[in-house]
Amino acid sequence: MRHRQQLQAIVLSPLSRPAASVASAAAFANPTSAPRQVGLCHHRHHIAARRISRSAIMASAASSDGGCAKNLVVDPFCFRQFNEQETSKGYAGTVFNISIAKFEEIVNSRYDPSQLQEGYAPFCKHLFLANDFTDARVNVLPITKENEHCLRTAYEARNEKELPVLTRHFDRALLLKGKDEADVFPVAKYLDLILYSREQINKENAAMGEGKKEETAPWGIVSIKAQDVDHELPMTPITAMRNALGKEQGGSGVELVREEYMKAVDYWKDHANVL
Repeated sequence: MRHRQQLQAIVLSPLSRPAASVASAAAFANPTSAPRQVGLCHHRHHIAARRISRSAIMASAASSDGGCAKNLVVDPFCFRQFNEQETSKGYAGTVFNISIAKFEEIVNSRYDPSQLQEGYAPFCKHLFLANDFTDARVNVLPITKENEHCLRTAYEARNEKELPVLTRHFDRALLLKGKDEADVFPVAKYLDLILYSREQINKENAAMGEGKKEETAPWGIVSIKAQDVDHELPMTPITAMRNALGKEQGGSGVELVREEYMKAVDYWKDHANVL
């Protein structure tokens, strides 16, 4: 009777109490705590029970750590970069034909925390992935005598709550006039996923009067850059300036660092985004 109770404890022990199962198994195997004569049938039942318990625990662990959990999600701020969203219709930057769900599936399958690179602040990271799953083309070009007439300026805000700032960009239609798209904009070799921590996203949402979202993924993709290099391009000077204005104006609240700002100026005086 005692052996049957022990076997029942091992097989039926809830997964939230693995210690009880281990203790029962230990008592069963310990000759000082169990009768010396144990039948072959009892041993077979004991081994089978341990296998069942181990398999159940492993299955539970796989379920809790497994496929449904995401490390990366596309933040609503980045929805404008996917043509399945209405906001993409008014966005002149890189827009992806792939669905958000499929994009998240692919980038999560390639996610490796050891590959994260530091961003401009502790809450910001970059993840560079080979662009072998989208047709996104580069949207930053060097300024030359041949294309400088295509440059335009505008006061722009990325959403209705941001403070508009003066920007400079290439007009896509002018660049493409009489030319094939492939000749002007090659398909990008890499995608730069700009990530913000969940804590930072919640802070910025609160500052802009938005409620806390239910999303719990540790990283939100706030922007995606299609480019030909696997390292970060300098932030545009005007973006760094807006960030320094604070969360209430649509920035991140990170103080402007003159040295980094001047590096950005050195790059962007000779380059421009395509819109």
